[in-house]
Order: sequence, then structure tokens, then C-alpha cells
Amino acid sequence: MGRLFSLIVIAGLAYGGLYLAYGMAMKQDVAQALDDMGLTAVDVDGVGFDLLAPLGTEANVTADVHYRGAAASIDLTAHGHPLFSEEVRLELGGLQALRLTIGGGQ
Repeated sequence: MGRLFSLIVIAGLAYGGLYLAYGMAMKQDVAQALDDMGLTAVDVDGVGFDLLAPLGTEANVTADVHYRGAAASIDLTAHGHPLFSEEVRLELGGLQALRLTIGGGQ
């Protein structure tokens, strides 16, 4: 019973590390894709994806971006794995939410 518990804990820690590394790599890939489109002033706040996304080569990703007083959530589809593939292709799915701040001081 102790060995099984240890194995579960080790597997959980390994997957947690993979999940965090996947998130950081995906955030960098989204930022790079926006830069390649000429949107260098748009900042990526974070990315969201399914719990099992790091195990596959296709994932639906939601990126939270902002530019001055406007913030948006965009839907993307990632083809390829950001950690293990040589090339990751991101396809824009659509704009999920747009929030404008008027007189926010930025």
C-alpha cells in the first residue's frame, strides 16, 4: 500500500511539472504568434487549457490578452505539442469576450 501511494504521489508530481511547463510554453507561443502578426503591444496575461491537454498534440486554448484599456479572451486551437514538437501551429478560433475600461488610468 505504501509503494502504491508513493507511486501515485511521484506520478502526480511529474504530471504537475509537465502541466506547468506546458502552460509556460503555450503562453510564450501565443505571445510569439501575436508578435508575428504585428501585435507587439498586446500582452498575454495567461492561458487556459484542459487538464489533459499536455498529453496530446491538439488542444483548445483560451488566451487572456490586454492592450491598454481593452482586455479580451480569445479561443485558439494548438496543433503540435509546445514541449515535444518542433513546430506548433496556432489557429484563431474566435473572440470569446471583450472588456473595455474607460478612464482606467493606463
